Amino acid sequence: MTMLAPVTPALAAEVRIKDIADVQGVRGNDLVGYGLVIGLNGTGDTIRNSPYTEEALTNILERLGVNVQDSDFRPDNIAAVLVTATLPPFAREGSRIDINVASIGDASSLAGGTLVMTPLNAPNGEIYAIAQGNLLVSGFDAEGEGARLTQGVPTSASVPNGARVEREIPFDFRTQQSVRLALRTADFTTAGRVEDSINRAVGRPIATLLDSGTVEVDLSGLPGNPAHAMGKIENLTLKSAEISRVVIDQRSGTIVLGEAVKVSSVAVAQGNLTIKIAETPVASQPNPFGFGDTVVLPRTNVQVQDGEAGNVALVGEAVTLPDLVAGLNALGVSPREMIDILKAIKSAGALHAELVLQ
Repeated sequence: MTMLAPVTPALAAEVRIKDIADVQGVRGNDLVGYGLVIGLNGTGDTIRNSPYTEEALTNILERLGVNVQDSDFRPDNIAAVLVTATLPPFAREGSRIDINVASIGDASSLAGGTLVMTPLNAPNGEIYAIAQGNLLVSGFDAEGEGARLTQGVPTSASVPNGARVEREIPFDFRTQQSVRLALRTADFTTAGRVEDSINRAVGRPIATLLDSGTVEVDLSGLPGNPAHAMGKIENLTLKSAEISRVVIDQRSGTIVLGEAVKVSSVAVAQGNLTIKIAETPVASQPNPFGFGDTVVLPRTNVQVQDGEAGNVALVGEAVTLPDLVAGLNALGVSPREMIDILKAIKSAGALHAELVLQ
């Protein structure tokens, strides 16, 4: 069970544009291929149950000059797999990319196997990379006469730098007169700050806010080629607008919440639990005949009591959720109970945030 620590209010951190937005059109492309893994220690496909494995092996051997049409062989050290990869933008011929391998037959483990040369195809059917190499398996499978232990997923593996790019995707970034920045999380406030940050840095309005997730940037009048300009623009910093959101993972009991989440006035009763949160702001005034301004200092008083059954707690107006969490943690409320409390507050309409359940 994962315990939850109260969130300490802090100023919004500055982030780079490259950390919150992507350049539209500059993206990776998915590749997939069908291949064979050889060299398994008796954990491969059962040829009788996986005839496509035998067919693929026969084709490979025939291309190598070995005729096995009339042979009766039943190897158990081969497995049919699907190989997937992502071709990154601007990948050049000869560069290496990572691949993932997953069994599609009845193999029990891919540990110790080697992927035979496998073409990787794009959705258009063209071959863009060739994969081959020794598999890296994180899981294992151990079996005895009376017991069997499996940890992780031994039927899937990866090969770092396991594929070589054979074909490039044509894209000349130097000819771009304008680009569009696509925010990974659409938000009008953040998109407006991206626009302001770029225009202030350049000194003239070259960025235009199109919608909550798109900012168009005119690169035609900037010195140097568009690649140099984007290298400077993507490193500009700004304060991203925080979205009020509470994320709950019910399986592990994990709760993640933002500092901007607010709770309206609501009464809470949880067994013998009593929670009371009160705001008592204090006015700080300068000395007579002194210099300075009168300011109001926030003061939050959180009281938690484990009293008699039936006690009802009153949460004051505009109290932050971290204050409520601090009171729950002080009492030792489990994350499971805290999840139920948050759901009930949301159902009552007093939790002003998006509640995401996973």
